[in-house]
Amino acid sequence: MSLEVNGRPRVAVLGLGEAGSAIAIDLVAAGASVRGYDPAVPAPLGVIEAAGEAEAARGSDLVLSVNSSAASAGALRAGLDGCAPGTLWADLNTASPQVKRELDGIATERGIGFADVSLMTPVPGRGLRTPMLVSGSGARRYAGLLTPLGALVDVLDGPAGLAAERKLLRSVFFKGLAAAVIEALAAARAAGCEDWLRDNIADELTRADAGTVRRLVEGTHRHAVRRTAEMRAAADMLDDLGVAPLISRATQDLLSRIDARR
Repeated sequence: MSLEVNGRPRVAVLGLGEAGSAIAIDLVAAGASVRGYDPAVPAPLGVIEAAGEAEAARGSDLVLSVNSSAASAGALRAGLDGCAPGTLWADLNTASPQVKRELDGIATERGIGFADVSLMTPVPGRGLRTPMLVSGSGARRYAGLLTPLGALVDVLDGPAGLAAERKLLRSVFFKGLAAAVIEALAAARAAGCEDWLRDNIADELTRADAGTVRRLVEGTHRHAVRRTAEMRAAADMLDDLGVAPLISRATQDLLSRIDARR
């Protein structure tokens, strides 16, 4: 069942913060009819402002929940009264796979399609063209609705939670890398050589290639004993510099665990 009017898909956007507003504006520009709701943020130009989740969802082909993981279940329950059998609910919030499966269960009980969507890069500057991974029973319909409007959607064959799992696995690396860089630069600043270390880090990242991951993993396992001692010394140095060695101590602990398993 399609709720489109005059060929224009009807989309509701719940959450009009930085990400939600950017996506909503691009949807309007692409020709969609867009309703929006946010209890704290007014709807941007071209978006029809709704008084609540159910009002925004009423008559929509697609509902995009772009608020927060903590608010996602409440938004779904509040919006269900406005959803028709042909409505597809898509949760774009960063949440655990278990939360996504729970949301899927709530939607399924009410006969509403569900899509687990992960935004794979920051939304500002990209809007609707932010690369997305989507899984769940409604994944292909989600792609079918948004791809013609310019969205970049990669469909994963699998249940809700799969897209969230992929994003969070990637986050372990990227957010962990960012935390390590921040800690290292803070220590270098205290030691008076921040510019030197910043250039060194940039050079290492620039020279990374397809074999970098293999070398990192193999080298870590092969040299776990020596590197445990090295990171103990590094963490002690950060203590002396007045910088909390949160990442350094965690790295030391991980290396010690790898050594103990050998």
